[in-house]
Amino acid sequence: MDLILVAVISLGAIGLVSAVVLFVASKKFAVYEDPRIGKVAEVLPQANCGGCGYPGCSGFAEACVKAGSLEGKLCPVGGQPVMERVAAILGLDAVASEPKVAVVRCNGSCEHRPRMTRYDGVKLCAIANATYGGETGCTFGCLGCGDCVSACQFGAIRMNPETGLPEVDEDICTACGACVKACPRHIIELRPKGKKNRRVYVSCVNKDKGAVTRKACEVGCIGCGKCVKVCEFDAITLENNLAYIDPNKCRLCRKCEQECPQGAIIAVNFPPRKPKTEAAPTEQLATRPASGEEKQNPNE
Repeated sequence: MDLILVAVISLGAIGLVSAVVLFVASKKFAVYEDPRIGKVAEVLPQANCGGCGYPGCSGFAEACVKAGSLEGKLCPVGGQPVMERVAAILGLDAVASEPKVAVVRCNGSCEHRPRMTRYDGVKLCAIANATYGGETGCTFGCLGCGDCVSACQFGAIRMNPETGLPEVDEDICTACGACVKACPRHIIELRPKGKKNRRVYVSCVNKDKGAVTRKACEVGCIGCGKCVKVCEFDAITLENNLAYIDPNKCRLCRKCEQECPQGAIIAVNFPPRKPKTEAAPTEQLATRPASGEEKQNPNE
């Protein structure tokens, strides 16, 4: 009986000492968390897509609170309405940011980029890119396995069975960047939606020389530089045989689109161009004298 009592007292003493130690440790090593972080996290969509550049919605909420400013910060899923709610919680100004959309910079459909081989491996772009150069002569274009489709949480991108290329639904796309990260060929880019959702971009990432590119794809950029020369706003640069249009400088004049001999420059959501009306040939009106004033041939 005495042994049992001693054991109970000993265990009770150990428990009491452990509790005191844990209490002291919790106070000494306590990490303070601003309660506003939880409030901001509550208004976020909890997609945890990483499109904001932070590890999940909680990481984005913490960054907003600690930064003391919302400049340069945007939740791509919630957009401006969510950022206004965040600003109201933090007592800050909601900095308006231009919405973006994912753009597929490859126009090498089956029609323009004929297949030379057949891939029978695992249908993943990451594996296909690591094991071989692709089914066509272009080692830069879309592999067509649909990694971007699997990465999108919102169903905003799908593979077109006729062209073999991914297509983005701009009304659903949140510009989270998941498809950008999933593409091993880096053909998907986040670009500003533009005024009236209009954009102009080079739908090609091929950096081969012109002759090689032309052989692999009928609509690939050959680096001729004609678009660079015609642009009045210095919005187009040419590097490594590839033209690139800076969306921040582009004024959507579309002169480059008309100048491109390959049709590699794409203009989205523009009204159709008006057909050029050919000028009517100038009528050569013969000045003939009146019937009564016709002169007689003196030789008659």
